[in-house]
Amino acid sequence: MTGWSDGLADREAVVDDRRARELVAAERKRVEAALHELLGEVHSEGLLERQQTGESDPGSQLATKMVDMALIAELREQLAAVERAEARIATGTFGVSIDSGRAIPEARLDAAPLAERTVGEQRLHDRGDAG
Repeated sequence: MTGWSDGLADREAVVDDRRARELVAAERKRVEAALHELLGEVHSEGLLERQQTGESDPGSQLATKMVDMALIAELREQLAAVERAEARIATGTFGVSIDSGRAIPEARLDAAPLAERTVGEQRLHDRGDAG
């Protein structure tokens, strides 16, 4: 037993609430830990740069800062996705596509608990063909 209820209808997901909460809580923990670690590294790098003024390449410093900022932005987006998933759990729509209302397959939710769309819908969305 995977923790998901059987008998998914086309437009209604019957997702075990406890299992959904566990998956999303694990994602929250993972994202928050990664963000905390990265922010700590960025802070440490800043301190090190101030101590080594004149000893490093400004271009490398800028590239490192740009990568760090992109990673932080990605983690913050993932945290926003966690919050949206938590809201869907609270309203009973977790496991239902935000585009079509179709059930998101169990295997997809196990692999990607923050999924908001079916795989096909996500492909269309990523290509810009959604809507």
